[in-house]
Amino acid sequence: MRKFFAFMTGILCGAIVGGAIALLLAPMSGKSMQEELAVRFDKLKADIEASVAEQEKRLRAEFERMKEGSA
Repeated sequence: MRKFFAFMTGILCGAIVGGAIALLLAPMSGKSMQEELAVRFDKLKADIEASVAEQEKRLRAEFERMKEGSA
Protein backbone atom coordinates (compact mmCIF):
# COMPACT_ATOMS: atom_id res chain seq x y z
CA MET A 1 0.00 0.00 0.00
CA ARG A 2 2.88 2.33 0.78
CA LYS A 3 4.33 1.82 -2.72
CA PHE A 4 0.97 2.72 -4.25
CA PHE A 5 0.82 6.04 -2.39
CA ALA A 6 4.42 6.79 -3.35
CA PHE A 7 3.56 6.05 -6.97
CA MET A 8 0.45 8.26 -6.87
CA THR A 9 2.45 11.05 -5.23
CA GLY A 10 4.99 10.79 -8.05
CA ILE A 11 2.25 10.99 -10.68
CA LEU A 12 0.70 14.03 -8.98
CA CYS A 13 4.05 15.80 -8.73
CA GLY A 14 4.83 14.97 -12.35
CA ALA A 15 1.48 16.34 -13.48
CA ILE A 16 2.00 19.57 -11.55
CA VAL A 17 5.53 20.05 -12.91
CA GLY A 18 4.39 19.18 -16.45
CA GLY A 19 1.50 21.63 -16.25
CA ALA A 20 3.75 24.39 -14.99
CA ILE A 21 6.27 23.79 -17.77
CA ALA A 22 3.49 23.74 -20.37
CA LEU A 23 2.18 27.08 -19.10
CA LEU A 24 5.63 28.64 -19.18
CA LEU A 25 6.42 27.42 -22.68
CA ALA A 26 2.99 28.00 -24.25
CA PRO A 27 3.28 30.17 -27.37
CA MET A 28 0.02 32.03 -26.73
CA SER A 29 -2.04 33.27 -23.84
CA GLY A 30 -5.03 31.24 -22.69
CA LYS A 31 -7.54 33.52 -24.39
CA SER A 32 -5.62 33.52 -27.68
CA MET A 33 -5.33 29.73 -27.54
CA GLN A 34 -9.08 29.37 -26.94
CA GLU A 35 -9.84 31.63 -29.90
CA GLU A 36 -7.42 29.73 -32.14
CA LEU A 37 -8.91 26.39 -31.11
CA ALA A 38 -12.43 27.71 -31.73
CA VAL A 39 -11.47 28.82 -35.25
CA ARG A 40 -9.80 25.49 -35.99
CA PHE A 41 -12.77 23.58 -34.59
CA ASP A 42 -15.22 25.56 -36.72
CA LYS A 43 -13.12 24.92 -39.85
CA LEU A 44 -12.85 21.22 -39.05
CA LYS A 45 -16.59 21.03 -38.45
CA ALA A 46 -17.30 22.74 -41.78
CA ASP A 47 -14.87 20.41 -43.59
CA ILE A 48 -16.51 17.36 -42.04
CA GLU A 49 -20.00 18.59 -42.93
CA ALA A 50 -18.91 19.20 -46.53
CA SER A 51 -17.34 15.74 -46.75
CA VAL A 52 -20.46 14.12 -45.34
CA ALA A 53 -22.68 16.00 -47.79
CA GLU A 54 -20.46 15.01 -50.71
CA GLN A 55 -20.39 11.36 -49.65
CA GLU A 56 -24.16 11.37 -49.18
CA LYS A 57 -24.56 12.76 -52.71
CA ARG A 58 -22.29 10.02 -54.11
CA LEU A 59 -24.11 7.28 -52.21
CA ARG A 60 -27.53 8.51 -53.31
CA ALA A 61 -26.37 8.57 -56.94
CA GLU A 62 -24.95 5.04 -56.60
CA PHE A 63 -28.17 3.86 -54.96
CA GLU A 64 -30.27 5.30 -57.77
CA ARG A 65 -27.97 3.73 -60.37
CA MET A 66 -28.31 0.34 -58.67
CA LYS A 67 -32.10 0.72 -58.40
CA GLU A 68 -32.36 1.46 -62.11
CA GLY A 69 -30.09 -1.48 -62.97
CA SER A 70 -32.20 -3.96 -61.03
CA ALA A 71 -35.54 -2.78 -62.46
